[in-house]
Amino acid sequence: MAVPVSQMWTVASYVLRQKLAGRERYPLVLMLEPLFRCNLACAGCGKIQYPAHILKTDLSPEDCFKAVDECGAPMVSIPGGEPLMHPQIAEIVEGLVARKKYVYLCTNALLLKEKLPLFKPSKYLSFSVHMDGQKEHHDFSVCREGGYELALEGIRAAVAAGFRVTTNTTLFDGADPNSVRNFFDEMMEVGVESMMVSPGYSYDKAPDQKHFMGRARIRRMFRAMLSNRKKTWRFNQSPLFIEYLMGKRHYKCTPWGMPTYNIFGWQKPCYLLQDGYAESYKELMETTEWASYGTESGNPQCANCMVHCGYEPSAVNDTFGSLRGFADTVKATFSLYPDKDALADLDRDVRPVHSYNPLVQIDASSSQPEESRV
Repeated sequence: MAVPVSQMWTVASYVLRQKLAGRERYPLVLMLEPLFRCNLACAGCGKIQYPAHILKTDLSPEDCFKAVDECGAPMVSIPGGEPLMHPQIAEIVEGLVARKKYVYLCTNALLLKEKLPLFKPSKYLSFSVHMDGQKEHHDFSVCREGGYELALEGIRAAVAAGFRVTTNTTLFDGADPNSVRNFFDEMMEVGVESMMVSPGYSYDKAPDQKHFMGRARIRRMFRAMLSNRKKTWRFNQSPLFIEYLMGKRHYKCTPWGMPTYNIFGWQKPCYLLQDGYAESYKELMETTEWASYGTESGNPQCANCMVHCGYEPSAVNDTFGSLRGFADTVKATFSLYPDKDALADLDRDVRPVHSYNPLVQIDASSSQPEESRV
């Protein structure tokens, strides 16, 4: 199965409790960033362009536990930066697993094989490996030749050791839907539990500003890529969110569904934007002007965003908001989405971005980072 039954039950019962309590805004996944430094400098990343003294700063395990307890979400995603570079990452994960939180440790997997002995396999722990497609496309996206092979080696080692392993894939303009479909086959053959896909977000600080997609292009790409799908593909996402990406549904952004905590505090309003920080989760929820965000708000920073951290909680809320939503989710779970028009789109010539742009390996240590907005 794409997600263990115990995890599905934990999340479902949690959401139903929020519904019964009449809570309109509740956290589903805590985005816990214990550091910003990384051993890659991806051209589409907006998370590592900070001055050296910030890149050297870490959250302590105690900071992490306090945020997790304060938020109360059943799932915790640990992005970065590269979490495996945190000197106490094993202690952080152990503490979260002890709290019976479902943890997704996001990693580019360059250090995964080396760091595996620090961890113990658990149903509560999954290594979520950043894989942006097949070899050439992935290496181009992460600005590191050989990055795909190193990540694949880490995935194989983790699977062989009995760990849960998922992948997360960010797609930009120029991605070839046929290549991505072949990539899905590759990941299933390697033995990953399930996959997550999402369009990229146009971070202000990202070095490459040319390859972020508008909403119409996102829908067309995801429709071509995810229609006529194979039975072997497993996705670690709400089926209704996938339909949203394919242009079959409309949702409003629910940024409070995946709140972010990092070295600056509770980030307003979401994982992608930095419009200030709160000292507590309560302050975040009470002082953020939520109506100022999302596509309906007219905020230009949100105009083309369809990223999972804003819209997957909306889809999950839809699933448990009515019998119709639940029935639609069950139907979507088993649908292969036959679509002749989408199949025809796969025959269109696509010029992959890596075919006409050189792979530029960015040296993270020599980049000139901007000051953060604190």
